[in-house]
Amino acid sequence: MRFWGVRGSIACPGAEYQTYGGNTSCLEVRCGPHVLIFDGGTGLRPLGLHLMQNGGAASEGSEIDIFLTHTHHDHIAGIPFFAPAFCGKSRIRFWAGHLKPESSLHTVLCKFMAAPLFPVPPAIFGADVAYQDFEAGETLSPYPGVKLRTAPLNHPNRATGYRIDYGDRSICYVTDTEHVAGQRDSNIVELIRGADLVIYDCSYTDEEYAAKYKGWGHSTWQEGIRLCESAEAGRLAIFHHDPSHDDDFMNRIMAEAQAARPGTVVAREGMVLTP
Repeated sequence: MRFWGVRGSIACPGAEYQTYGGNTSCLEVRCGPHVLIFDGGTGLRPLGLHLMQNGGAASEGSEIDIFLTHTHHDHIAGIPFFAPAFCGKSRIRFWAGHLKPESSLHTVLCKFMAAPLFPVPPAIFGADVAYQDFEAGETLSPYPGVKLRTAPLNHPNRATGYRIDYGDRSICYVTDTEHVAGQRDSNIVELIRGADLVIYDCSYTDEEYAAKYKGWGHSTWQEGIRLCESAEAGRLAIFHHDPSHDDDFMNRIMAEAQAARPGTVVAREGMVLTP
């Protein structure tokens, strides 16, 4: 898997974000020949350009699946700029598990890409685009041998966590969720139990969360460690960095987290991990 966007809330340009990156949430997971993308933040644009290059996975008749945790702006801002969506007969499936029964993913994206917020609607896409709504908690099988377990997360307007099982390896993508101090979220513990890699919403430190961020819908890197310990999971990847956390701040988090649980990594744009 490869990180294309690791930031939360809003994209952050500037020299102080060069090490870890300023694009918002997007990661690419390869399961054999299959391309699975998780979230469509601003990192989706450079990923799309990469897929269109020689040796990339976007071509006539290619299939790409994009699984959204939710549809807050920082997780969908890159969708209108995803180059493969304009590529002939390519097939793209968008998935979301947080909108039923009140709405649908197609409806939400049509509102997002509508005047006066955006000049053209999703109908502008030239690819064969499908929209798949499900309910968090379901197990998905987009391809033979690829299993995605899902779970509801504690976030305003709801969100979905994912576990990808392929072969004998597993990756969990659990972002935009808030914990309850002193408790482990049983939905998350069961989702990540025994997983090789856990990518978790570590927007804040425990100190920041207690001081001013309760109720904001996000968690801490210390809670990520506690969850991985409770679930006997493998490596933790700290993810969804707050815009106020520049490279120096993230370097300090990396040192503290690696001391607390060796093997922990801080996600940065371009980082490739193999579970």
